[in-house]
Amino acid sequence: MPANPLKLIFMGTPEFALPTLKALAESEHMVVAVYTQPPRPAGRGQKERLSPVHEYALSRNLPVHTPSTLKPEDIQQRFREHDADAAIVAAYGLLLPQAILEGTRMGCINVHPSLLPRWRGAAPIQRTVMAGDSETGVVIMQMNAGLDTGDMLLVRRFTVDADMNAGKLHDTLAAHAGPMVLETLDGLIHGTISPVKQPETGVTYAKKITKEECRIDWKEPAPAIRNKIRGLSPHPGAFFVFKGEAVKILDAAIAPSFDSTPGTVTDAMLTIACGEDALRPLILQRPGKKPMATDEVLRGYVIPSGSELE
Repeated sequence: MPANPLKLIFMGTPEFALPTLKALAESEHMVVAVYTQPPRPAGRGQKERLSPVHEYALSRNLPVHTPSTLKPEDIQQRFREHDADAAIVAAYGLLLPQAILEGTRMGCINVHPSLLPRWRGAAPIQRTVMAGDSETGVVIMQMNAGLDTGDMLLVRRFTVDADMNAGKLHDTLAAHAGPMVLETLDGLIHGTISPVKQPETGVTYAKKITKEECRIDWKEPAPAIRNKIRGLSPHPGAFFVFKGEAVKILDAAIAPSFDSTPGTVTDAMLTIACGEDALRPLILQRPGKKPMATDEVLRGYVIPSGSELE
């Protein structure tokens, strides 16, 4: 095993990856290259925007690479030429071919925000909250060719509070990921961490969130709808449609049961009948507007009692 400090490649793109990159950049290890997804059009003007990882890497004068794919041989050869001890991967968003997985001495080490093998795949944090899980975690794992199937190197468990949304859970797990990666590297260097195979039971998949899935089905029980709202908050947001306008609910509380058709507004506070019990939105967001408390929204946007929401 190589001695300290290690030469590392970092591969990541969104906000979730930032604490890990910062921890590595501020450590004794050397980040010799940063790989992140290419700039994407964003905002009303559709101007190209650098990823959060890209912006931070530039601020630290770290070399940045933005290939749209890692399949070409010349890109794989360039990856190997960094002569890195390991690649640290956190929400990178591109498939890693076998040549990349084997392109450093210690391979690719991934940060995954769930208790594997539960919630392998693209949206583990959102799926955790949407499912109403009371516990989750961060797993630092050795990557292989499968979808989040590699051996586990370090595991931390965290309680998911009943009022925690996906955004808050995201920040909590991201903050712990950086120190965990440093602990893992130290353990690998000194031989105090050994790979552990994932359990064969309990496998679930966190498929990517679709827009249609964000639409609230009022026939579901209120607790399930509330979990969906928490799991999709603050982004992309669970929504209902009223008079052709998609209104997001970013926070809500369970209300007493109403003997009304699911989707019916039952009072002036926008309490909505569900398949079981009822739901009272606490924070709403209309298209093009900022999130606001429900009572503030209703002052200028009336949804009368008896209205049926789609």
